[in-house]
Amino acid sequence: MRLLLKIGAALLAALVLYNLWIFGHIVYWRSSNPSASAFMNEQLARLQEDDPDAELRHKWVPYERISANLKRAIVASEDAKFVDHEGFDWNGIEAAFEKNMKQGKIVAGGSTISQQLAKNLFLSSRKTPWRKLEEAAITVMLEAVLDKRRIFEIYLNVIEWGNGVFGAEAASRHYFGGSAARLAPAQAAKLAAMVPNPRFYDEHRNARGLAKKSRIIQRRMRFADVP
Repeated sequence: MRLLLKIGAALLAALVLYNLWIFGHIVYWRSSNPSASAFMNEQLARLQEDDPDAELRHKWVPYERISANLKRAIVASEDAKFVDHEGFDWNGIEAAFEKNMKQGKIVAGGSTISQQLAKNLFLSSRKTPWRKLEEAAITVMLEAVLDKRRIFEIYLNVIEWGNGVFGAEAASRHYFGGSAARLAPAQAAKLAAMVPNPRFYDEHRNARGLAKKSRIIQRRMRFADVP
């Protein structure tokens, strides 16, 4: 029994230290930019298994150098209530749960931009109950330490947008040959439509349904509130 208590205490201490390490990074990122994310490191390792010299395509750009079209498209597509909620869209989570139950499989996530950022920055792509709990804890930290504009700026610069492509600037140049500052509404809508499955759409840019989803997002963009 005493041994079990010691093991439990050690695990709890490790968990506390790990979350303090995460919290320290988030505080640091109030004024400094992340150099990489957990997802970036994971995908780089995957690419280098086939090509040891492989590199990611990624370039950080400040918030004001990202097209307002892309900002509105991402909010319209991924998290319409982003500026209003405190990290979690409970109605969206409930709707996603009901949809998944009806389909008998996971077809909707209900994750907010803040939750997606938490996962991308610190966690792996493996889906486990522990990951969802840790994602929630990190989301609370992000919302407590950073304002919405900073959360969105980091999100737009680190999310995956293709095979080894991360961030709005790299994505814009990869798909359209220009900077993220000059994305037209239709281009922004297409990039937003790719976010849920970026590597697939990188290889299947004319995939069935992508154009339709892009048009829906573009119609919604004018109603999107961005920080």
